[in-house]
Formats: sequence, structure tokens, C-alpha cells
Amino acid sequence: MVSLMGLIASAGPLLQWSWVSSERWEILHFLYQHIELTVLAVGIGLAISLPLGVLAWRVPALRPPVVGATGVLYVVPSIALLSLAAPITGFFSVTTAEVALVSYTLLILVRNVVAGLASVPADARDAARGLGYTAAQQLVRVQFPLAVPSLLAGIRVATVTTVGLVNVTAFIGQGGLGQLIEQGFSEDFNTPIVVALVLSVLLAGVADALIVGLERVMVPWAHKRRVAT
Repeated sequence: MVSLMGLIASAGPLLQWSWVSSERWEILHFLYQHIELTVLAVGIGLAISLPLGVLAWRVPALRPPVVGATGVLYVVPSIALLSLAAPITGFFSVTTAEVALVSYTLLILVRNVVAGLASVPADARDAARGLGYTAAQQLVRVQFPLAVPSLLAGIRVATVTTVGLVNVTAFIGQGGLGQLIEQGFSEDFNTPIVVALVLSVLLAGVADALIVGLERVMVPWAHKRRVAT
């Protein structure tokens, strides 16, 4: 059996800057596609998870089936999920890629929505009822704002996870930077693989930092409380 190190060594130098320079526009195109797929997946996942999470929180009996269903989607191997979705949504379509990517965000986001709403102090709910807020007003004006730290934590994990998973969708021609990895293996050439891996790690780090920054702006009290402890 040929070792991984042997394969890497046989593919030449790890990085050829001349190739990076000549293919910079293609690299930027794949990077943009990677960002687009990630943002769409997390955005759609959040749009689905918010009502699901609220429903699971309001009706405790629905919590196990909702979390269980999203958990099943989370543990299905990504390649299998792409294979199951492709005959329905198209073998090389963005829709197929998003079906798989969104599925992996649901468990993380639904759990954090439920946990965030459950963490709202009873005193805050009582005060809202005392002010005459309807159930919808309590949710929008009191409960969701107080649940923001938990919700942002879920978005943070889902985003970083999705950045890595996008690479897998290269199997259907929609992988963003993953297409560079596929190109490198097919051509026995290390440079595209290294470029894709480095940019994926940097993209995940930038996304994480942006969400942390957003949290500090939206809920500065939560950050100060963590620093104090």
C-alpha cells in the first residue's frame, strides 16, 4: 500500500508560486463560490431552524422527534446524502449541494435555539407578561434578544463546520475550493490541494472571528460576563 506521504512526495513540491500566480482568478472564483455556498447554507438552515426551534421549545413533546430528525440528517455521511438528493434535485446542481449542507446545520442551530430560549430567566418572562405583551411580542422583544448569545454560538459552529463540508460537494462540481483539491489529486499535483486547504482554514478563521466580533457588538454584556469568569 502506498503511503500518504509517498503520494505527496510523488506529486512534487508542495507549493509552486508560478501556478498560484497564473491561476489566481480561478482560485478567487472558487473562493467566492465557497463563501456563497457557506452563506446560503447557514442562512437557509437558520430560516428553517428558528421556527423549528421555537416549536420544539414551546411544545416539549415535539422536542425529541425534532431533535432526533435533525440528528439523523447530521450523522448521514455527506457523500450518501449527496447521492440521495442528486436524483431529485439534479446531479450537478447548487440545489443538491445546498440540500446536503443545510441538513448538517439543522441539528446545531435547532439545539441552540431551544437552549437559548430555555435560558431566558423566568423573571424576564413575567415582566413581559406584566407589561401586557402578547406571546408573539414576548418572543420577539424579550426572549429572542436574550437568546442571542446561544443563537450566535450555534451560527458560529454551523458556519465553521459548513466551510469544511463545502469541499465535499466538489464531487458534484459545486465544491468551491474543494474543486482545487479534486484537481490536485486528479493531476497528481500538490499545489492546488495546499492552496485549497490553506484558504479553507483561513476562511473558517475569518468567519469565526467575524461572528465573535458581531457577538461583542450585539451582546457586549455576555462577553464581559465570560471575561469576568
